[in-house]
Amino acid sequence: MTQQAALQRGRDREREMRGLGVTAAMVATQFADVGLNTILKAAMSREGMSNFVFVVYSNALAVLVLFAASVIVYRKRSLPPVTSLVLCKIFLLGLLSCCVQTFMYAGIGYSSPTLSSAIVDLTPAFTFMLAIISRMEKLDLRVQSSLAKCIGTIVSISGALIVTLYRGLPLASVAASPNSQPNEVLLSAQTNWVLGGILLTFGSLCLSTLFIVQTLIIRECPAELIVTLICCTFVTLQSTAIALIAEIDNPNAWRLGSNMELIAVGYSAVLVVAARSVAVTWACRKKGPVFVALFSPLGIVIAVAMGIPFLGETLYLGSVIGAAVIALGFYAVIWGQAQEEKTIGNRGVCCSDSESSSSKVPLLQNKGLDI
Repeated sequence: MTQQAALQRGRDREREMRGLGVTAAMVATQFADVGLNTILKAAMSREGMSNFVFVVYSNALAVLVLFAASVIVYRKRSLPPVTSLVLCKIFLLGLLSCCVQTFMYAGIGYSSPTLSSAIVDLTPAFTFMLAIISRMEKLDLRVQSSLAKCIGTIVSISGALIVTLYRGLPLASVAASPNSQPNEVLLSAQTNWVLGGILLTFGSLCLSTLFIVQTLIIRECPAELIVTLICCTFVTLQSTAIALIAEIDNPNAWRLGSNMELIAVGYSAVLVVAARSVAVTWACRKKGPVFVALFSPLGIVIAVAMGIPFLGETLYLGSVIGAAVIALGFYAVIWGQAQEEKTIGNRGVCCSDSESSSSKVPLLQNKGLDI
């Protein structure tokens, strides 16, 4: 019994460390997303960069980065087999990714990074419903872990809505630099918030569907780097066709003439399309699509926090309350996820113990018969 208890404690400790690693990776991806939204809005507002061309260049550069990484990783290892069925699923994944990037970047161009982070808060709700429909998640409100995940998801979304809709009293502010003009960049008078919100909503729905398909693929072909490389290749081809049609009357849209545009493309390719995609794919395999989607509301908190020192924005009471509510929702879902994994692990231990004990019984019986 002592040895079994020690093994169980070791499994629990390993599971906790793995969960912390996935959590840290997801938080880092949210920082990368918010940074891209701000840089991209600046490039679109100041330089008039086409979001269709931006998707093409970002994914094309990401393909080169991922190809170089694949050569290094699989230099002394055999490549994982990719069947034709998996290839077709990755093509669908690429199409969803192309739709997500096109809708999201176009929505940011019409609105702002803050609205983008707020609308993306719908992603956990969409993902949770799709996961239940696809039977990736079981909704049994009589089980504590399932109830905690359901309530935690709702609480996290509520916290993000508090940050977005309720300002409250000002708590702190940092004076912006005299040379910076954040209001002109992020809140242009010509922005169409209604159209931007609609595009961002469609992008969130496509993102939720992407998480589901991504999880199905990576569980069938557990090679995050190769799956992401093939997916980005498909996205490059698909987005090129879309950009050629959308910018048919504007050949100058394919030129990158400013440092801000180059920075936006490089940042997106390396940190978002390449690194973030690999991290999200890995997290989907480890924790599932609902856990990954739950980190979307964190983006609005990060956007507000980054806006204080870098954009001279004011910290309001609503942002603090909303961040606290989101933290409670995170804790509830992570606790529910840990309870489910612990239950599954205990069932596995019990099954192995029962199998070992049952395998010993026939031997004893046979020995008694021989005597």
